[in-house]
Amino acid sequence: MKLAVFVSDFKSTVDTLERLTAEKLGIILVENGVFHAVIKEKGAHSSLLKKSANFYVLSEDLATRGLSNLNVANNVKVVNYNDVVDLIFNDYEKLAWL
Repeated sequence: MKLAVFVSDFKSTVDTLERLTAEKLGIILVENGVFHAVIKEKGAHSSLLKKSANFYVLSEDLATRGLSNLNVANNVKVVNYNDVVDLIFNDYEKLAWL
């Protein structure tokens, strides 16, 4: 199964994500979830970004929070709304929201 998960909250650990497995897993950081892509604690990015997945962050939500694309972790791709629609229709079969 190809699963895309929208993460809209910032927590130090996301237990539900740790239990998810999929043939292809995409994690799309939206709303306050975008902080996972930019915030560093003790010099390290969010532990969420260590999961084996494709990571995306919504550029509009970064801008709304006054964050820059330049601060996004290297393994996270910055996308816009149109890109998210393309991901949903072309790359993933199922969606979840956390």
